Amino acid sequence: MDSKRRDFLKIAGLSAIAGLAVPSAFNTLLKGEAIASEHGEAAAAAGGHGAAAAKTGKRYGMVIDVKKFTENPGLADKCVSVCHTIHNVPDFGNKKDEIKWIWVDSFKHVFPDDSSQYKQPEGLNSLPILTLCNHCDNPPCVRACPTQATFRSKDGIVGMDYHRCIGCRFCMAACPYGARSFNWRDPRGKDANGQPFIKAENPKFPTRMRGVVEKCNFCTERLAIGQIPACVEAAAQSKALVFGDLNDPNSEISQVLKTTFTIQRKPSAGTHPSLFYII
Repeated sequence: MDSKRRDFLKIAGLSAIAGLAVPSAFNTLLKGEAIASEHGEAAAAAGGHGAAAAKTGKRYGMVIDVKKFTENPGLADKCVSVCHTIHNVPDFGNKKDEIKWIWVDSFKHVFPDDSSQYKQPEGLNSLPILTLCNHCDNPPCVRACPTQATFRSKDGIVGMDYHRCIGCRFCMAACPYGARSFNWRDPRGKDANGQPFIKAENPKFPTRMRGVVEKCNFCTERLAIGQIPACVEAAAQSKALVFGDLNDPNSEISQVLKTTFTIQRKPSAGTHPSLFYII
């Protein structure tokens, strides 16, 4: 860890303890440093640092059909596996250190706002729900990040610049969905038996380092070459996942949203998620 990173973390820690305005310390330390132009453009496109974007251009989103996943046992695990494989997500072998870009959880954990004192439809709370970053239109993680390591692109995707991440985990605290993971261990390392944490490294996607936050990126690297996200491709036959441009009224996802009732995670948080669930 270089001296600048150590100084940064010292300032952040002292500011948090003293109850001072942390952003002022960040601004002082970052003064004179160049911020990537693409990140600046992304913030401007979002109408400010994290503000909701106007409905112009593209805004990618996803519909997750829970019923189709229950009808196709193993499909959710297939989506998780293909995502984690192509993105070099490490497997540390335990829940404490777990890194997850996409995962399966129960309905009551994914949708706590929909809990009721009355009886829920039979089996609802045990439904397996595929979960990932919501790529919010108004992402609190972007506002919380002091280095713009996490940013919102013009197409609505909330991305990560691993080289800018200082490991402060402010973005994790700000995310109301628990969609971010922190590398407490070195993803490029090996376990006690000498087995690598990344089982089959994909040379086309960067590996991360210890002390860095990571999460789903909607497969931006695949979108850039005209491909759909890997999880969507894995579920293509069942149509359990629909991905596309929410701002295009003629897109498949827009047509699904017009004709089908969907719910979102924690809508009261005001984040405007880009993920929609058919239950």
